[in-house]
Amino acid sequence: MKISRNPENIHPPVAPYVHQIEVTGPNRWLTLSGQIGMELDGSIPEDPVAQLKIALDNIRKNLDHANMEIQDITKLVFYLVSDMEAQQRKEIINDFLQGHLPCTTLLYVVALAAPAIKIEIDAWACKEV
Repeated sequence: MKISRNPENIHPPVAPYVHQIEVTGPNRWLTLSGQIGMELDGSIPEDPVAQLKIALDNIRKNLDHANMEIQDITKLVFYLVSDMEAQQRKEIINDFLQGHLPCTTLLYVVALAAPAIKIEIDAWACKEV
């Protein structure tokens, strides 16, 4: 079964998509739409580091809403528009992952959905039933 959701504790979608689709079976799979550094009120800070922290927090909020944890993340894909100091980026991501090591990909792209968006993160998670 597939369940589409837009948690109330995250900003509404900014285009025709849902924040998460959960697939159930022997394992519960959760696929998130790309999470950006947008606050619940729709604001997006200019600083890409702040956007990274908010986007990761939005992933955490999606996981919480689906009764999953950081350790259930199986894949993260990071899309970055502007350069960010690598060590600072790694520290922020490591703090978020709490020692968990999912598969990850990091890409630099020319642009994302709107000029204000500097970071977008795709995430997949799976939990044993």
